[in-house]
Formats: sequence, C-alpha cells, structure tokens
Amino acid sequence: MTAAVTTDQFAIPLDRLTLGTRARIVGIDWALLGESEAARLRHFGFDEGVSVQPLHCGPFGRDPIAIRVGRMMVAIRRRHAVAVQVTPLPQQ
Repeated sequence: MTAAVTTDQFAIPLDRLTLGTRARIVGIDWALLGESEAARLRHFGFDEGVSVQPLHCGPFGRDPIAIRVGRMMVAIRRRHAVAVQVTPLPQQ
C-alpha cells in the first residue's frame, strides 16, 4: 500500500478534530495501518473526499472515537484516526 500525500496546508489528523465538526478526508497514510486495519477502514467507507464527523470519544483515554461516515456511525481507535488527514468544512 502507498501512503496518501496531501498538500492541503489546513489538513489535520482526524483524532485532533473537535467533536461535532464536519470535515472532508484529504488523505490517508495507509502505511501507518496494518493490512487488516486498512481493509476495515475501507470497508467503513474511509476514502479521500468522504465527509466525516467525530461524535463521541470513549471514557478511557478518549478511545475509541465514534465517527459519522456518510449516514453510518462507526467506532475506530485513535491510533487509526491519526492516519486520516482531514480539512474542516464550513459550519452550516
């Protein structure tokens, strides 16, 4: 797998996005993820251009993170969210 490279100067890792803030995925560093972890994120719909929104964090170490991906809500580990680069979308 190759790492996604983003030139977006406003991109931040998904784990640092404020809860409730909508964002668009601009890149995913697949090299940071194991093969099964990458397959799981792809299965959940994580890809460049997809809209995501972190909704909740777990009580211990803020892990896992509940994230809305399209119309679905999924839980991913914070270490997986670090590999996903996003840019916040304007508030509606």
